[in-house]
Amino acid sequence: MPATHEAQQKLPAVSGSSGRLVVEHPQEEQKEKDWPGRVFEDESRDYTEAMLDFVAASQAKSEPATADMTAESSEKATLKAQKQALRQGEEELRAERRVARQRRKQEDAAWKEMKAEEKQETEAQAGQAAAERQVQDERRRALRQQRQATVACRAHEDAEWRQKRNRIGERLSQLPIVTAWIAILVITDNCTRQCLRLPLFVVGSKVTAEMVAKALRVLLPAELRFLISDRGIHFTAKVFKELARSDEFIHVLIARHRPQSNGIAERFVRTLKEWLRDKTWADDEQLAALIEQFIAEYNDRPHQGLPLPGLSPTEFANRIWLM
Repeated sequence: MPATHEAQQKLPAVSGSSGRLVVEHPQEEQKEKDWPGRVFEDESRDYTEAMLDFVAASQAKSEPATADMTAESSEKATLKAQKQALRQGEEELRAERRVARQRRKQEDAAWKEMKAEEKQETEAQAGQAAAERQVQDERRRALRQQRQATVACRAHEDAEWRQKRNRIGERLSQLPIVTAWIAILVITDNCTRQCLRLPLFVVGSKVTAEMVAKALRVLLPAELRFLISDRGIHFTAKVFKELARSDEFIHVLIARHRPQSNGIAERFVRTLKEWLRDKTWADDEQLAALIEQFIAEYNDRPHQGLPLPGLSPTEFANRIWLM
């Protein structure tokens, strides 16, 4: 999430689970004939049994993420190379400009010296013959013409230099450069649709697996049996496996390139972004206050995805606990 936001400004699609910020990354359609999530097509099956089968199928079908990481690294390296090339071009232009200024400084000094000599020669011309004066006048006219050509060449060089600098500035401005982000960890309950918490990480794309695990250790309910997440590096790190082992829950990783496998969380993110779109914040404290307001409103309003129409996530959760 951007660290600052103006009302009605479009919130970009952002992901930091891969360890880097991906802004408005296009989603390619996958045409797989078989995928682990198909175990849920039979709605008559027991949820726990289907979930365990899904975990087993995911592990069996899991492939190394080397290709994905290679593609991401290649994309990151390409963007970095573009920025470096443009910055290098800027520096080369500055270096050329410095050399040109030094050359012009020397030319101006030589011109001033020549003008001083010309003045002395003019004073001494009184006793010279007409032929000698004519030769000196022609030489001075040639020097003035040369000076005029030098000034015109300088103007052309200045215009060309400004055009190059402006082109580099325009290309740099078109690159996806974002300076400040705030990461939000979405924690929702697939059963009740409740939003448990939305902890903020001011470090943005620099959030680590340790930070995520520390937040979840406090916020996850004690009765948790399954935790569903994508395959981001924050959720595949060793510290996360230790969290699953210590808190005794089964960590379910969704299929690659299939966000619909975790559709409830994905739809929640969409709802959150729609709610924040017409809001304005200038720092993390203002954003945190808005998040608290959103959680209260979301959990207390009717949810169409619940088995009992008209109930809010909070009301549905209370009824489950009474059963």
